[in-house]
Amino acid sequence: MVSATAGDDFTGDDHAPRAAPRAPREMLLDPRFTRLADQFFGIFHHHGHGGGALALYLDGHPVLDIWADEQRRWDGDTVVLAFSTGKGVASTALHRVAERGLIDYEAPVAHYWPEFAANGKHDITVHDVLAHRAGLHRVRGLVPGREGILDYEAVVSALAASEPDPRRIHASGYHAITFGWLVAEIVRRATGKEFIEVVRTEIAEPLGMDEFWFRVPESERSRLAAITRNLGPPGIRWNTASSVLSRVRPIRGLAEAGMPEGFDELVRDPRVHDAVMPGWNGVFTARALARMYGALANDGLVHPDNAGVGPRSSVRLLRQETIETINRTQFADGRDYVLGLPLRFTLGYHRPVLMAKQQPRNAFGHYGVGGSGAYADPELGMSIAFVTNRLGNAITALGDARLAKLAATATNTVRRLREQ
Repeated sequence: MVSATAGDDFTGDDHAPRAAPRAPREMLLDPRFTRLADQFFGIFHHHGHGGGALALYLDGHPVLDIWADEQRRWDGDTVVLAFSTGKGVASTALHRVAERGLIDYEAPVAHYWPEFAANGKHDITVHDVLAHRAGLHRVRGLVPGREGILDYEAVVSALAASEPDPRRIHASGYHAITFGWLVAEIVRRATGKEFIEVVRTEIAEPLGMDEFWFRVPESERSRLAAITRNLGPPGIRWNTASSVLSRVRPIRGLAEAGMPEGFDELVRDPRVHDAVMPGWNGVFTARALARMYGALANDGLVHPDNAGVGPRSSVRLLRQETIETINRTQFADGRDYVLGLPLRFTLGYHRPVLMAKQQPRNAFGHYGVGGSGAYADPELGMSIAFVTNRLGNAITALGDARLAKLAATATNTVRRLREQ
């Protein structure tokens, strides 16, 4: 392995890894992934490209943990709002609870959350929620006021009272923001514990990394990387765009599901980090995400971090048979009625897309608006996570191909290693 302190250039000199109270202060680079590291650092050479971090696990061991920005403000402790990337973390927490028999995927949601049965939702199952088939994609107008979605109790009450979209019977409808509340409330009702407490005890503590936050501790907020670009379309006010799109039938679902009033300003509001909105307000390091998915890529098992962080022994996050269950493609035929595209969801995740001719067949994880994302590839025993505070590219802040390109390089590298 090659390591370098934050802000240093890579020289190839070996350094003994040193322990830190929260996170390693040295970058980690397995020489086999030098090309991938070079590609990553090339992203942040120019002014205005913000910062980011990239982490990779192979066979349950960390092999890459690097970060950069053009002003060298990013370090090993930096965390960032990763938008829908958090859906995968929320789903993993639910699966940990389900594995102990507290949640049955085929049980009606109303079995755990009785109020949910209102308006014809009595037969909607946990499985339906995880597969985006609950018909509750609408967030626009769900609760009154542009700040209404900060009120968890008001939102889950509104979801319980809502009537489902009838199209759910025939196709998925991506729950861009509401997904997180649905998962969180199912977990809360099944366990009797607050969702963020379950994430802490079921994900963060077993993995030995704190940075799985849907409510950021006050003491850690100085570590947050500021978002560098506006979320809205260039030259168009967010509320104007969302209002117009909500009236255009072919793309109306996108505005309903992902464009609540004032959302472009809300993502920069510090109060976001006081709320629990697991569909979009998760804050992570790439290191933490890669470690979680590193377990899911390795039959549920992740090994001690060689930087002295985390448990001293290997940890099993999920059983192999659980991973096989949650990694089955759901309802592969037809177009998602929100996004208008054929999407391949598993139970709480989606299949990643790479900038490559050959796509991974059984990988699963979640990408987020702006470019962050993470996934596990069980066939390769590999996980990869990329987080960034620069939303998208020069054309749109909604996303770009950075992770897709990095993941393609990582995948090709691991495939060559397997062939040797």
